[in-house]
Amino acid sequence: MGFSVFAVLGLILNLVALCNGGTTSAFVRKPEKTVDMPLDADVFKVPSGYNAPQQLLEFLIIFCFCWVDSTRPALNSSDLCYLRDLEASVNLIKFSLWRSIVSWVTMDEPGSSIVLYWSEKSKHKKEAKGTVVTYRYYNYTSGYIHHCTIKNLKFNTKYYYEVGIGQTSRTFWFMTPPEVGLDVPYTFGLIGDLGQSFDSNVTLTHYELNPTKGQTLLFVGDLSYADNYPNHDNVRWDTWGRFIERSAAYQPWIWTAGNHEIDFAPEIGETKPFKPYTHRYHVPYKASGSTAPFWYSIKRASAYIIVLSSYSAYGKYTPQYKWLEEEFPKVNRSETPWLIVLMHAPWYNSYNYIIWKYKVDVVFAGHVHAYERSERVSNIAYNVVNGLCTPVKDQSAPVYITIGDGGNLEGLATNMTEPQPKYSAFREASFGHATFAIKNRTHAYYSWHRNQDGYAVEADSLWFSNRYWHSVDDSTSTQ
Repeated sequence: MGFSVFAVLGLILNLVALCNGGTTSAFVRKPEKTVDMPLDADVFKVPSGYNAPQQLLEFLIIFCFCWVDSTRPALNSSDLCYLRDLEASVNLIKFSLWRSIVSWVTMDEPGSSIVLYWSEKSKHKKEAKGTVVTYRYYNYTSGYIHHCTIKNLKFNTKYYYEVGIGQTSRTFWFMTPPEVGLDVPYTFGLIGDLGQSFDSNVTLTHYELNPTKGQTLLFVGDLSYADNYPNHDNVRWDTWGRFIERSAAYQPWIWTAGNHEIDFAPEIGETKPFKPYTHRYHVPYKASGSTAPFWYSIKRASAYIIVLSSYSAYGKYTPQYKWLEEEFPKVNRSETPWLIVLMHAPWYNSYNYIIWKYKVDVVFAGHVHAYERSERVSNIAYNVVNGLCTPVKDQSAPVYITIGDGGNLEGLATNMTEPQPKYSAFREASFGHATFAIKNRTHAYYSWHRNQDGYAVEADSLWFSNRYWHSVDDSTSTQ
């Protein structure tokens, strides 16, 4: 698959600057160098026991079984339908269930790929069997990476799961989301460009202790930053996996690929992009008709989430763009009213017409190591002839939020466009995380939290009004 690496200039939008913008935070972070935690840090500790599973994570997806009447199951594979592709039929009975992709690593030997799982209210343990993969990267050989799909999970239910069967077993748990629906409340966490520095640890701790508890984390790319080490030291992929296990083993993290996942290094013989990332992090891209694991969609409660790839070709007629053109019309805003787009590098250009056309509520991105929230703006009037590239306020457009402030060793981006552009509602060069709490079909509450504050303190916030159900002006600036 083709990919392109491009520079993103400025915070949030790669556009001509406008004057008289919103708020540039007066908060000044104490100047300190961002440093990675040492390999013997407690957050990287290898679990005790022979061949103990480590780097646990899980990813929940929804599937739907379809019957043509109430007595006979469908007999062919086309009747096993992804929920959002179903059409109304007087004889169609829908039975929706969750599936979870559980992943972990064993280091000494493959061991068992079986997962035992059971609901909180049941002591009957069910069994699922997964697969094992390994990879080599330069002089590094990975551990045994297990991926197992657990099927037929009920909505809104706490499940326990056990891995390492027959050797050193470990037990974790997760909650399945509520059933997809128009007014179903749900809270997402948001982190980007995390890395594994001391600041990264503060960011993850703040997210875990935020009283607004995220139920699923939306991660906007740049995971381990292993490529910043000589020969892309893949040991740093292992330490990062152990670092985030304390969260990712208990709630889904929705993955977006960033530039630090490319790991393209022909000078050491590594010419396959995204090799460590694709071996370690499985996403259900085929369920949404995607041809690659870098762009896909999922449903969660009342939200429809589309993940895009900034480092795969995305111009017109490319596989990613063609998939996106087919994906947007499938969104049923009477079922999933909130339309959220994730990407790594802020992707703002003339192709954003399609995002405007389908009234996306918010676009989350990373890459720039700072925080910024835009007003609702678009430049859909632009073409190469008229030159109208300056964005204007547009209540059909999404809010663009850059949250690449997870704390990685590259530090903060402190050089900002001056004066502050009109499209910029709030910006600050600090590390932190955010939450996006959907209340119903019309409103969601967003808040950003800087690491230096108390866990409940909101440094920036906004009540979002849904673009489909309640498209009122929700801007925060006076411009």
